[in-house]
Amino acid sequence: MAADAAPAPQADPLHDQPHRIVERDGVRYTLLGTAHISRASVEAVRTAVASGGYDAVAVELDSGRLQSLADPDALARLDIVRVLREGKTHLFAANLALSAYQRRLAEQLDVEPGAELKAAVMDARERGLPVHLIDREVGLTFRRAMQRLGWWSRAKTGAGILMAMFGDEEVGDEEIEKLKQGDMLEASFGEFASHSPALYEAVIAERDRYMAARLRQDTGEARRVLAVVGAGHLPGLARHLAQDTDAPEQALAELESVKRKSRFPWMETIIGAFLLGGFAWGFWRGGVDVGSELIVQWVLATGVLGALGCAIAGGHPLSILAAFIASPLTPLHPALASGTVSALVEASLRKPTYADFMALRDDVQHLKGWWRNRVARTLLNFFLTSLGTAIGVWTGGARMLARLFG
Repeated sequence: MAADAAPAPQADPLHDQPHRIVERDGVRYTLLGTAHISRASVEAVRTAVASGGYDAVAVELDSGRLQSLADPDALARLDIVRVLREGKTHLFAANLALSAYQRRLAEQLDVEPGAELKAAVMDARERGLPVHLIDREVGLTFRRAMQRLGWWSRAKTGAGILMAMFGDEEVGDEEIEKLKQGDMLEASFGEFASHSPALYEAVIAERDRYMAARLRQDTGEARRVLAVVGAGHLPGLARHLAQDTDAPEQALAELESVKRKSRFPWMETIIGAFLLGGFAWGFWRGGVDVGSELIVQWVLATGVLGALGCAIAGGHPLSILAAFIASPLTPLHPALASGTVSALVEASLRKPTYADFMALRDDVQHLKGWWRNRVARTLLNFFLTSLGTAIGVWTGGARMLARLFG
């Protein structure tokens, strides 16, 4: 009787995929590098998860990005008034720019960006495997990046974010190549990251170290962990995972920290002292006529330009009035910021509807959509009113100096 044939060895599902294996502290980490716009990466991830060779799955996502992938309608439940009150308008704009960029990619390449990350999460949950989100929250990465930049670099990055939201042109070949190497944030802000070591450090290098620390911290009882990350992260992530000696908690605390602004409002104090001193000097040197003239010039320079910005944004008449009233007071205290005040009035009087939120990603792709969509128009109100007030502050200050010392 012939002996039973030995079972054929099972093929390694990752043999033709970029990956690294790191063994540390009794845990075998398999780092699978993917391209965020590749159907082949989706299949590779699903095959790896289905192989049964892993106790847990980790993905290059944070909770916000996972929610965006798994529940595109989540944006419709956003409280825009709360965003304005908490001073998170810039972070919301950055996330909106990222969403707009992903939408253009999906339309251009007919591939859902990040589909392999979504597949890793969904397939792992179906099989009852623990899922760990190991990437740093986008807003935190953005804040750490901004605090490393000077005012000119911040202005250029902010302009780039606005262009990303307004633009409807095709994504360039260079950005697509970066996506093939696997990092959505680098591709989204690649033009700035490639020319700014500080921005590159926050957007790319820091996240390698962060994800390595999260892997070490979140392992739990798992001994075979599959980590699905962009291929561009493989070298740095593998190096940090194998070599870092500091405690994961210590590394995460460092990489999640953001420098707090000085509690003492130096800029507001200096500008306020300049204004009040200028008014007092005018009354003392020229009497009531000169002092009153300086106040009127300041109110008109800041108020009119702030209101003009609000009007260009299509603001409600009461929003325009709020911008006019708040603009002269804006330099004195952050709580009186004209952009925030006018945007809050706008959002209260013209409350965004569910349909506005659902259409937001499409509307911001076109110039007219910014004025048609109430959410986008509120953001436009914030930015243009703030810009008008800023121009008015410089104009009014220059006129005051010319009147006092001219």
